[in-house]
Amino acid sequence: MSEENETSVFDVLKKINDNAWEVPVGFKPGMNVPGRIFVSESLLHLLDMGTLDQVANVAILPGIQRYSMAMPDAHLGYGFPIGGVAAFDKHSGIISPGGVGFDINCGVRLIRSNLTEQDVRPKLSGLLDELFEVIPTGVGSKGRLKVSDAELDDIFVHGVQWAVDNGYGVKADIGHCESKGQMSGADPSTVSLRARKRGRPQIGTLGSGNHFLEVQYIDKIYDEEAASAMGLREGQVTFMIHCGSRGAGHQICTDHLQVLAQASKKYGIPLPDKQLACAPAQSKEAQDYFKAMVCAANYAWVNRHVIMHWTREVFERHFAADHGDLGLDLVYDVAHNIAKLEEHKINGKNTEVYVHRKGATRAFPPGHPDLPEDYLVVGQPVLIPGSMGTPSYVLCSTEDSMDISFGSACHGAGRVMSRKHAKKELIGEDIRDELSSRGILVRATQPSLIAEEAPAVYKSSSEVVDVVHDLGIARKVARLLPMGVIKG
Repeated sequence: MSEENETSVFDVLKKINDNAWEVPVGFKPGMNVPGRIFVSESLLHLLDMGTLDQVANVAILPGIQRYSMAMPDAHLGYGFPIGGVAAFDKHSGIISPGGVGFDINCGVRLIRSNLTEQDVRPKLSGLLDELFEVIPTGVGSKGRLKVSDAELDDIFVHGVQWAVDNGYGVKADIGHCESKGQMSGADPSTVSLRARKRGRPQIGTLGSGNHFLEVQYIDKIYDEEAASAMGLREGQVTFMIHCGSRGAGHQICTDHLQVLAQASKKYGIPLPDKQLACAPAQSKEAQDYFKAMVCAANYAWVNRHVIMHWTREVFERHFAADHGDLGLDLVYDVAHNIAKLEEHKINGKNTEVYVHRKGATRAFPPGHPDLPEDYLVVGQPVLIPGSMGTPSYVLCSTEDSMDISFGSACHGAGRVMSRKHAKKELIGEDIRDELSSRGILVRATQPSLIAEEAPAVYKSSSEVVDVVHDLGIARKVARLLPMGVIKG
């Protein structure tokens, strides 16, 4: 970023502590609350004024509570910054698709195994080859799973329960998905024919962009108690799946943005940015979007569940004969792009709010009733992936997460270079070869995708995670290093 922009960022922000900065309400006319940016001073140098501007714009929206927040991986997004979190009062607030994003319930899940790095290394290349063949990847990819219109409705309404009932995964998986892989309130009638047409053939597909399937191993445990609760140990092989609602979610967002752009005018909501199209939370327009968003969220959980099922089968074919029970258990699954009606304590009162998390993940504390029984003592697992050649992290939420950030954490490292710039500056084959020299194998539909997602285009995942840890939102449990990556 330019020296001028860097100076202006530091001129605007008021330091709260080493990892929290405030955007004062006077920064922009009409701000109802301050902005709160969670970032270290070293990462602050990577924050551009456009992201700061978006944080302030969100603070102008009606019914926003406490702060407009940005996580340490924050960067410019559509309407809301990616890494943005905002809570809006159920009655006086709004619902905005810009606070969720086009890839509704883009999310990540972690699966552990009984295998070690030494078990997998000799077979890694063949393993990745078969995974790349079995799991469709890339723009417009279509899955092996064909569903009828009636089955698509079931997926929209029942989420992961549909997958398990139809032989994809097991009952124990359900409790280890956020919201048990099924948000209530879905209404398939709010989903357009075009969204249905796009979504029907894409279940069990990885998609493109920053989506991935990564085989990893744990090289460091930070918290033995939490790691034990999650079944994690040093040297253990895991795999992580990152994808979302594919064309269905994108089309649902597109369709309802058009409606809500008109609704913003109808209800007299002044928008500092037309990308923040919204409507009063209880209006028909907002509720229709929310019901359709829930359909997309449930679809995304099924998508990840089917990919997990096929990945388990590939692991079984490669390792079961020599190693017996592989213990391929789901540790947890979290959503990155979603809005939820939650109860939070605000000004000493329990208040229902629509929490928008856009490129941010839920981080609920120990004892929260939405957590599975085996994580009640240690808190919700928080999964923060790296970028092909960098570490991923497992954390667990703390008792302070609700007060700090409405129970929210970052969702990844955060881009510092656009895809267009990355393709101009970097050569995919060179990145692949460099990663291979470090023992990290990559499979992608084309080399340009490797350039777009190269480690250099992201912030340091370790620095970003340290901010979350030091703030007390979630504490580090385990560090995972990549062995092999499949990119869409």
